[in-house]
Amino acid sequence: MGIFKKMKAIVSVINDLSTDQRVNKVCCTLQKIGYEVTLVGRKQRKSLELTKRDYKTKRMFLLFEKGPFFYLEFQIRLFFYLLFQRANVLVSNDLDTLLPNYLISKLKSTNLVYDSHELFCEVPELKANPIKKKIWKKLEQWIFPKLKNVFTVNDSIAKIYTEEYNVDVKVVRNIPYLSAQKNIEFKSKTDLDLPTNKKIIILQGAGINIDRGAEEAVIAMQYVNDSILLIIGSGDVINILKKIVSDLKLHEKVTFVGKVPFEKLLQYTHHADLGLTLDKDTNVNYKYSLPNKLFDYIHAGVPVLASNLVEIKKIITTYSIGDCTEDDTPEHIASKINTILNDYNTLQLWKNNLKIATIDLNWEKEELQLIEVYKQFL
Repeated sequence: MGIFKKMKAIVSVINDLSTDQRVNKVCCTLQKIGYEVTLVGRKQRKSLELTKRDYKTKRMFLLFEKGPFFYLEFQIRLFFYLLFQRANVLVSNDLDTLLPNYLISKLKSTNLVYDSHELFCEVPELKANPIKKKIWKKLEQWIFPKLKNVFTVNDSIAKIYTEEYNVDVKVVRNIPYLSAQKNIEFKSKTDLDLPTNKKIIILQGAGINIDRGAEEAVIAMQYVNDSILLIIGSGDVINILKKIVSDLKLHEKVTFVGKVPFEKLLQYTHHADLGLTLDKDTNVNYKYSLPNKLFDYIHAGVPVLASNLVEIKKIITTYSIGDCTEDDTPEHIASKINTILNDYNTLQLWKNNLKIATIDLNWEKEELQLIEVYKQFL
C-alpha cells in the first residue's frame, strides 16, 4: 500500500511520451508510492505507439507541430485540460509546460513541482533567435523565483538556477533502474542485422542535433577500421549525417536505425563496444549537460568516449569507465576510437569498473530525493 492513498498527480511534458525515460521513471516512482498518475503530452503524426504503462497517459493531437502557433496551441490546450481535472499535485517538465501548470496551481491552490531538464533558455535553437529567447527568459524570470519545489538534472545546472533565482534546486539525475536489464532476453547481433566480425560504436539520443558532435563522429569513421558506427535516434542533423555518409561513401561503416522504443534501444546498446557522447562546448546548456545516454552506456556495460565537459568528465574520471577527447576534430576522435578499441587490457578494466558504477548510479537511489519532496504533500 502506498503512502499517498488516493492522491492524484498530473505530469505534463511537451514531447510525445514515447522515448522520455526520465518522465516515465518519475511517473513510476509516484505510482509506486501511492499516487494515481496521469502523464499528459502530445501525439505527432509520426509518433511511435506507446508501450504499456502502469499509469494513465493522454496525448493531445495538435493542429500545429512546430513554430510559434504550436507553442501557443499547446499552452492553451494544456491549460484547459488541467483546468477541468482534479489533481493534488501538478508536475511541470521544462519551461514549455510551466505557464499552464503555474496558472492552474494558483487558480486552484494546487501543489506544483517543476522539473527542469536543461538550461532551457540557453538551448541553441533559442540562442539563434534573440526574440524567442527573450520571451522565454521573461517567462522564466517571472515564475521561477516563486517556485518552492524544483528539480534539475545535475549539480552545475542546479547551482546556476539557485544563484540566479535564489531558489533551492534539488538534483535528480536521469539514471536507469538497477534492474532495467535484468531478465531481458537479448537478441543476437544477427537478429539485429549487426555484423558479427566488426566492433560496434554507438551514438544514441532523442536529440541528435547541431553541435552534439554527430557530424564529426561520422566523418571520423573514414579513419576507423573493422568497426561500424550505429546511430540510433532522431534529431535535426540526421539528414545532414546521411548526406555525409553518401558523399564520403561510408555506407558500410555507418548505420542509421532511427527512433526506437527504449526496450529495443537496450538490445542495440547491449552489443556496443564503445559509446559516444560528443556534445560541444558551444553554449552554456551543452557545457553543463549530463546526457541520458551516458548512463545508458554505463548500465549496458559499454565503455565511453566523451567530450571534455564538466559533468560528463566528472562521472568518467570518478569511476574510470572511459576517456575524454581533447578537441572535436574528426581526426582526433578517430585516433581516440582506434586507441581504445585496440587496447584490450584497458577495455577490460573499464568494463569491470562499469559494474561498480552501475551499483552506485541507479534510479533506485536517485528516486529517494523525489520521494522526500512528495512526502510534504500529505
